[in-house]
Amino acid sequence: MAPSTAYSLIATDLDGSLLRADDTLSDRSRAALARVAAGGARHLVVTGRPAPRVRPLLDDLGSTGLAVCGQGAQVYDAGADRLLWSVTLERELAETALGKIEAEVGQVYAAVDQDGVDGLTLIEPGYLMPHPTLPAVRVGRRDDLWCEPISKVLLRHPYLSDDELALTARSVVGSLATVTMSGPGTVELQPCGITKATGLALAADHLGLGPEVTIAFGDMPNDIPMFDWAARGVAMANAHPELKAVADEVTLSNEDDGIAVVLEGLFPRA
Repeated sequence: MAPSTAYSLIATDLDGSLLRADDTLSDRSRAALARVAAGGARHLVVTGRPAPRVRPLLDDLGSTGLAVCGQGAQVYDAGADRLLWSVTLERELAETALGKIEAEVGQVYAAVDQDGVDGLTLIEPGYLMPHPTLPAVRVGRRDDLWCEPISKVLLRHPYLSDDELALTARSVVGSLATVTMSGPGTVELQPCGITKATGLALAADHLGLGPEVTIAFGDMPNDIPMFDWAARGVAMANAHPELKAVADEVTLSNEDDGIAVVLEGLFPRA
């Protein structure tokens, strides 16, 4: 079936965008995504969450398609429960980047997402999870974070704001890693050159689709590369000012079903 609008690919961030603050998907959003499917378009989750933290949501949606996870470091096939593509952050690069950041701002607290479909989220002493509903394993010391290959490092600072921490990290990390800010209390280091756009481009190509038929939704600066890649970028009302500045449109907040509002206009009832 040909899509009923100019957009054949609907790329949505999760936290702060498609999901509500309690980590749930509203009935209205579910209905809007059903319209997308009925209209012949594809929905693609593009999130900072690693594949194991996305799988329960995809199962809830009955999705057997692809998802872009780990800030673009993973392309996950839900139907086969396997990674079609993944890239890891080398321990030496991660430790060097952390050292450079701490030399500027003092101690930071770190966590990591392990690679793989069964990878764990490990947190060192002092790190507080920004999403308490997501499972994590506390380790005894920082060296324990590197026991398996990782897709990214998550950082928190005792008193600096996310914007301040991200700005400093970008100024000192250089080509060691890509620095992103993906939500409250979530500044991250991922493999250099990896963004949501790189993962989205790979997944779209696998589906035989391109940027000219893609509309993307997001709420944080880590969504900027995705907006740059897609034909249209829609920011949530609750979005970070940096994302709103480059968005083609601003919709309602995630709590007010902003994505569903736009999709209902693009995919009217038959």
